[in-house]
Amino acid sequence: MLTYGIIQAEHRSILQVICTMSAVSHDLSTQSPALLKVELRTIRLMLQYIDNFADRLHHAKENAPLFKKLWERSEESHLHLKLLRQQYQDGSRYLEHLQQQMINAGNVESNAVASLKGSILQFCGHLKDRIRIEETIVMPMARTALLQTDWDEVDAAFVDSDDPPFGSNVGSQMVELGSRIAMLASEPVGLAGTVEPPAEQPRTVPHVPASKTSEFIMEISGLTSHYSRIQALHGIDLQVREGQLVALVGANGAGKTTTLRTISGVQSASGGVIRFVGKDITRLRADLRVRHGICQVPEGRRVFGPLSVEDNIRLGAYTQSKRDAASMLDRMFELFPVLKEKRSLPAGTLSGGQQQMLAMARALMGKPKLLLLDEPSMGLAPLLVDEIFRVVKELKSQGITIVLVEQNAHAALAIADVGYVLETGRVLLSGPGPELLQNDQVKKAYLGI
Repeated sequence: MLTYGIIQAEHRSILQVICTMSAVSHDLSTQSPALLKVELRTIRLMLQYIDNFADRLHHAKENAPLFKKLWERSEESHLHLKLLRQQYQDGSRYLEHLQQQMINAGNVESNAVASLKGSILQFCGHLKDRIRIEETIVMPMARTALLQTDWDEVDAAFVDSDDPPFGSNVGSQMVELGSRIAMLASEPVGLAGTVEPPAEQPRTVPHVPASKTSEFIMEISGLTSHYSRIQALHGIDLQVREGQLVALVGANGAGKTTTLRTISGVQSASGGVIRFVGKDITRLRADLRVRHGICQVPEGRRVFGPLSVEDNIRLGAYTQSKRDAASMLDRMFELFPVLKEKRSLPAGTLSGGQQQMLAMARALMGKPKLLLLDEPSMGLAPLLVDEIFRVVKELKSQGITIVLVEQNAHAALAIADVGYVLETGRVLLSGPGPELLQNDQVKKAYLGI
């Protein structure tokens, strides 16, 4: 039943937006005028997403055959379908009322903001209740009552994307809108897990063309490293081709972060060799490795809280000319619009997800030949995890070579060209990322399957 999966995926996406809007609304009355305007803009985008969702994705053309068939097959469903129809109508009125309140709240009047907050929470509750009825009552009834021929007819209506025009164009528009919401939201919350979005057009990011011959940009052999007398790495062998995304996965303490720190020069190697673009950099200072094109996004973001967002980004371009730095800054603001919105604010006022975007922008300012990402999704809500991984995939599509350390092994291996499974400082397994996902040993140890 293709339809059932499509509806669940749509509900999952809209619930993430609803939960985010509810969380943002709780902070409305406590924001300064400048921050309040940003939060109102975020809510306006979310209302636009919900409005577009109802008209362009969860369309009546799709619901009509399903609900019509269910009405014919099950008399028990009539009461619930009538209630659902009424909730759809009420939702339109709620939305119109909210849009008018958004205009009033734009004047930053405390009474208008407080009224808007209450209306948003009421609207979110209404939408959640509507989805609950569909998921827990209507859809189970449909699965029981409809015949296979009914499902074939319903599936055909859902697959047909010509009317309304869904397809890749509308799908990419919805993904882009969802991306803007995720970036602007101060503290997004959402449901566990992710939903693979439709294909989208990549935004403008620094372009580093992939090598036509796919030569190794980095080769590591026999790498060892110690913390005082404790050996953390026990002869790591690792190869990265230009343009690849290589994922390092494993349990806590496996040596993933130590491997990245040793590559970037923050942690000293006690043995073995690191070759980068054919040169031995094993003993090279960390700052010189940056000049050679190795830039790291550290675990925990490590932004400079008192400095402005823009100053934090500019720090990443200390090896670049003023002209290149200015050009790269514009590109970072294209890639992460929320950073442009908050460019003058102290970095310490950003949410965890926004600080992660800031740390990535800072590293990209160095025009990396090799980008090291250490746990970019750690501590983030699912809505922002989706967004961070979307950005990582965009960077990969632009030819930037990436070594990714990630606690979410499933998400990392799914997009990796090559994966390495580390255990107690050693490489346990390696191979194409998607193939490792199917490995029984990896499933049991790291994916919880």
